[in-house]
Amino acid sequence: MTEVAFHFGAPDKLAYACRLLRKAYGSGARVVVVAEPDQVLQLDTDLWGVAPADFIPHCCGTAEAAVKERSHVVLVSDAVDYGGTRDVMVNLAESVPVGFDQFNRLIEVVSMEEADRNQARQRWKYYTERGYAITRHDLTSARAG
Repeated sequence: MTEVAFHFGAPDKLAYACRLLRKAYGSGARVVVVAEPDQVLQLDTDLWGVAPADFIPHCCGTAEAAVKERSHVVLVSDAVDYGGTRDVMVNLAESVPVGFDQFNRLIEVVSMEEADRNQARQRWKYYTERGYAITRHDLTSARAG
């Protein structure tokens, strides 16, 4: 069964996602990031703008199948586009991503905005009703410490 983790309190979801992807890439994980279309474009730009030593090879879901297969990180607005074998799904979108149960891990990134937190509560309820155990990571307490 997919391991589900919620990372609550991200002050900037895209900046946090970049750090998370750097860590995942460093561990050799293959990741699909599901986000709203405008977030996909911004995250793609942000990932190209990191320092050369921190570069994370990635592509968008619209890339050719061969490119997606070679990329460690694929950015999509619809999870059914992802293609290939993946270890981790990172969800930045508002809804439960289609196909999340095909991954070993799902990481939900939640900002401090009330609307985002309310949508996250609905996703949490969805997962618990289906028997998924959820790990909670409070990013606000991590910054305080």
